[in-house]
Amino acid sequence: MNTIEQLRKQCNGIWLATAHSDAEIEALTIDSRTIEQSEKALFIPLKTHLRDGHNYIHDAWQKGVRNFVVSESVDISVLPESNIIQVKDTLTALQQIAAAHRKQFHIPVIGITGSNGKTIVKEWLYQLLNDQFNIIRSPKSYNSQIGVPLSVWPMGKEHQLAIFEAGISQPGEMEKLERIIHPTIGVFTNIGEAHSEGFMNERQKINEKLVLFRHAKQLVYCHDHSGLNQCIVQYMHQVKGGRTEEPLQLFTWSQKQEADLRISNIEKTLNKTHISAQYKGKGISITIPFNDDASVENAIHCWCVMLLLGVSQKDIKTQMAQLQQVSMRLELKHGINDCTIINDAYNSDLTSLQLALNYLEQQRQHNHHTVIMSDILQIGKRDLDMYDEVAAFISRRNIQRFIGIGPALYKNKASFRKYKKLRSIFFKSTEAFLKNFHMLTFEKEAILLKGARVFTFEKIGVLLEQQVHQTVLSIDLSALTHNLNTFRAELNPGVKTMAMVKAFAYGSGSYEIANLLQYAGVDYLAVAYTDEGIGLRKSGIKMPIMVMSPDATSFDRMIAWKLEPELFNFRSAEAFVKIAQTLQVEKYPVHIKLDTGMHRLGFVEGEMDQLATFINENKAIQVASIFSHLAASDDPNEDAYTRHQGQLFERMSAALMNRLPHKPMRHICNSAGIVRHRALQYDMVRLGLGLYGVDSSSVLQNKLKQISTLKTSIAQVHDIPAGDNIGYGHHTIAPHPMRIATICIGYADGYPRALGRGKAHVLIHGLPAKTVGSICMDMCMVDVTHISDAKEGDDAIIFGKDLTVTEVAHWAGTISYEIMTSISQRVKRVYVNEE
Repeated sequence: MNTIEQLRKQCNGIWLATAHSDAEIEALTIDSRTIEQSEKALFIPLKTHLRDGHNYIHDAWQKGVRNFVVSESVDISVLPESNIIQVKDTLTALQQIAAAHRKQFHIPVIGITGSNGKTIVKEWLYQLLNDQFNIIRSPKSYNSQIGVPLSVWPMGKEHQLAIFEAGISQPGEMEKLERIIHPTIGVFTNIGEAHSEGFMNERQKINEKLVLFRHAKQLVYCHDHSGLNQCIVQYMHQVKGGRTEEPLQLFTWSQKQEADLRISNIEKTLNKTHISAQYKGKGISITIPFNDDASVENAIHCWCVMLLLGVSQKDIKTQMAQLQQVSMRLELKHGINDCTIINDAYNSDLTSLQLALNYLEQQRQHNHHTVIMSDILQIGKRDLDMYDEVAAFISRRNIQRFIGIGPALYKNKASFRKYKKLRSIFFKSTEAFLKNFHMLTFEKEAILLKGARVFTFEKIGVLLEQQVHQTVLSIDLSALTHNLNTFRAELNPGVKTMAMVKAFAYGSGSYEIANLLQYAGVDYLAVAYTDEGIGLRKSGIKMPIMVMSPDATSFDRMIAWKLEPELFNFRSAEAFVKIAQTLQVEKYPVHIKLDTGMHRLGFVEGEMDQLATFINENKAIQVASIFSHLAASDDPNEDAYTRHQGQLFERMSAALMNRLPHKPMRHICNSAGIVRHRALQYDMVRLGLGLYGVDSSSVLQNKLKQISTLKTSIAQVHDIPAGDNIGYGHHTIAPHPMRIATICIGYADGYPRALGRGKAHVLIHGLPAKTVGSICMDMCMVDVTHISDAKEGDDAIIFGKDLTVTEVAHWAGTISYEIMTSISQRVKRVYVNEE
């Protein structure tokens, strides 16, 4: 057990305040929103270019944390009974503490790096070795300067094997990660273009990654990556004289030349790959249930590690045949009876359960939360101890019902039943749960599905998920967070963010997006209409919301739901003041819209004196912000007009502010304005389309991630003879024998009719399939003559990572906004989160 005094010594800190220097520390936390075991937690606030964790120290204290490591001065008087350690840099302290913790254990530790495949190899090794070892591994893709120390800290005496991944983006980072992971076995997956921008060339990137293995005993890699192989050979000569340990032992595999594992044949069938090899003079083989090149490479890396660990070839062959696809995402779906389903099939250990519970707690649109969980298939810890621990931290959450499935949970139901506020139900198997499903009620609640794969929880998901259209819009919430942070990095110090979630969050789903933005610390939300704002309030969104197109008939409801109106003329202002006075409201926040050249809505320059008088005479309102819209901030040819708008806004807003008793915020920048007109960022900016992965200015487009993938499926495949008609209107005649796929999307789903007759294509098996004939209401046809393996049930990508919504909009002769906001509500939204 670590004490706070031991950790102080490890990070070379000094005491600012000491309450109990012998306090035991079990958890390290960097996020005040996800604190577990507060009485034994050490809060380490990190400073990044986006935010300073020191601003949340008091939040952590209010949640019961009494142990802190800080690098800034803090007011210890507001943190009574606390242990506070001061260091030069809190991230360095976190890494030092994790490195010292790692030194306590002498078990095999596998360190994985490379450009691609790190997480898959790590997860497959866990699947392959979990029956033989009690394994600790990095959660999800925790491979950064922050993620690695948080991954290593939970190492305990019960673990027999550790698997950690390490990723870097610039020179010098791997040296820090090596001290923390200190692997005994290394795996270098491959080398590619990912994260190359921080390095001079490929050789420098390889050499930096090789630092991870400077104290390792063995290194697995593919001999066929020539650049990688050259660097490793050179690296071996360089470190040969500098190592105090035994020389690094290389374990290579190759399809082209002699190697420790010489791949002799790779035979692919429809859904499998058979791999034959020579090892120590004997022929051996495996079969994996995948046939893509990346999976083959990842599986061979795992094969090498298993051979190094002495696993028998018979066991290797059996386990390889049972490999499961790795899902690195939490999926959020709409369920039956107004429920929200969180499906986490990523893994079933204690660490991943805690992450999933954190996500469940964010679903504040529901007051009732349910967890459906299977046995945790984790060796090395007594069932009684493990389920006591699970029950304890579930009881500390806002969870009303726990449904346990599996013989171990059924046997240990007493661990949960002792918490009287937690209603618990148990079944010996998934089949038993399914047979009794009709006796259980699921209504208006958030439900977490957390099951080990052998329990086939997908059967439960089928019953709980709302059965809707085959066409699905998948929204990547982690990509949204990435885009938010990309724009935040462009802001001047102190500038706040307002996120636009109008029009169903540009088609992505208002509540789900708003909930993430609230959690991410955005300052304001903006919606178009009052009903949109009320819907967010009903779903648990508490942050300030501005309504940009308020209807005077809804002003009373706006006040009731604490929504803040945009006032753009005297008629709207007078109507709102009248309602506010009737409801006896004072200093209600409003937002004043100025017309600086859009000529859509807003007060004009000649009205500033009259407007100031009106505001000062009516104590029912208080100006929260003054704002305007830029008409062409994305167009370099219109920069002179944008500067004119900026000058007019400065003049008008200054004239108004000079007569107000307080200083409201000002904002005029949209997404394009943020990066192209930094001088106009003022106090706050409005993030719209850029948040969703589209930069109309193109300045940041390469740094953004498209958050949405619209896909459907093939309903039927036809062989059409030359001369036959295809589709409505007898407009399209097959010029030659064609193979046509009918896919389940039409203009009623938001796929424009303008895209018919070959003006657009979709992607099937990664290949373009042009539209044929007119777009129908619910279906359309595409040409798959050149895609021989296209079959009924296959996916068709309408837009996504490899076919952007901007391209689709261009084909339709419109803009990305229109395509995104036109996606019909009947199209199912699925939310995924890789973080």
